[in-house]
Amino acid sequence: MTLAPFHPYALRIAERLRDRGEKVAVADGATGGLIAASLLTVPGALDFFVGGGVVYSLRARDVLFDLPHEAYRGMRGASADYALLQARAIRDNFHAEWGIAESGSVGGSTHPSGAPAGRSCTAVVGPDGLERVHMTETGSDDRLANMQDFTLAALQAFEAALSP
Repeated sequence: MTLAPFHPYALRIAERLRDRGEKVAVADGATGGLIAASLLTVPGALDFFVGGGVVYSLRARDVLFDLPHEAYRGMRGASADYALLQARAIRDNFHAEWGIAESGSVGGSTHPSGAPAGRSCTAVVGPDGLERVHMTETGSDDRLANMQDFTLAALQAFEAALSP
């Protein structure tokens, strides 16, 4: 797997964030760190990238987001409300203007929430109450292809949210 297909998106995102003087924090889920890695392909990424993490277990979720368990009541992974909660938390905990969170089921094994393979939900939150959610459904159980598709969808959603 290569990051080359994602680099043009990362360059445009970086340019927009730099122009605005804003920063982003990322919570990768089923993308396994590819969203963050894509943004980090841009030289000088420290100008716009604060940090983040891969949320692949309940322990990682608890440490990264530092939210009470009640905050997740009634939510399931790979859903809009779950991804939005994580995007808000990563943004706020990292003191960034933007937060991106992806939660999905890449396939090859059973998702704990029962989400079907090939489903990903990306949430983007930003300044002035901006909140967007994008659902991707590939219908595929191909783990690597889904990771790539989910990453591309997340970068496209973020780029669209940054557009005037």
